[in-house]
Amino acid sequence: MKLWSLMGNSQKLDGGAMFGNAPRALWGRWAAPDDENRIDLACRALLATPLNGKTVLFEAGIGAFFDPKLRERYGVVEDRHVLLDSLAAAGFKPSDIDVVVLSHLHFDHAGGLLEPYEEGQPPKLAFPDATYVVGREHWERATQPHPRDRASFIPELPALLEATGRLELVDGPHSKALGDTVRFHFSHGHTPGLMLAEIVGPERVDGQPHGGVVFCADLIPGRPWVHVPITMGYDRNAELLIDEKQAFLADMQARNVHLFFTHDPGCALAQVTRDERGRYGTTHEVPELHARALAA
Repeated sequence: MKLWSLMGNSQKLDGGAMFGNAPRALWGRWAAPDDENRIDLACRALLATPLNGKTVLFEAGIGAFFDPKLRERYGVVEDRHVLLDSLAAAGFKPSDIDVVVLSHLHFDHAGGLLEPYEEGQPPKLAFPDATYVVGREHWERATQPHPRDRASFIPELPALLEATGRLELVDGPHSKALGDTVRFHFSHGHTPGLMLAEIVGPERVDGQPHGGVVFCADLIPGRPWVHVPITMGYDRNAELLIDEKQAFLADMQARNVHLFFTHDPGCALAQVTRDERGRYGTTHEVPELHARALAA
């Protein structure tokens, strides 16, 4: 099996919102803000093939579905669908994607499922033959959103996914589409039912898989958020997220599971470290994956 990191449309968002209650004097060392206090963010997807005999895309980034006014409001940099360009550069077409795994349905993770915006045209899915895998609890949130995060969802998207007849809602650690090759972990601090997909590694120690890759989504958007106390203003429950993150990082370090970051503009993949003070960090940071073997 080979892995690719695929860049989607990039964003510029307020640094204070992205780093929660951390002061600018601190987070400014990790991400330099522009004159409007915005920082650069990636929307990176992970492609794996063959995985359970399928070509699998983990997330789709923000895409280019916004009209020009909203694209400017939400800091989307490019007006073209960058993920589709990245997919083509890796040698794949949208019709090659058999499964799309979505950690959650906030627009910066699921907007790339849609074709680019065209004035007067309804939204249309960009991956015509894919099975869409979503956590059931988060699906319920997306279809009946809370006022706090209603603006984070694309109202038309759930009906489009249901209409394919290929929507799979996941309740437990595995899905029908991917079997034992992917194990799901769930988090609730950022949004209810956030689903973290671990591509199971080739090794077993005491019956547990070792050496895999986990898509960290918004539990850990990038390297600065590996530091346990750092959360986002967008998180629904920062204290819960911190507890979840601490347990998650301990597990990933113990099993040598690599972290895959979606929003870190400079790093796609890294290993977890922990220093003598108990502070988590990263090592063996990899900016891009190009047909990288899972065990490499």
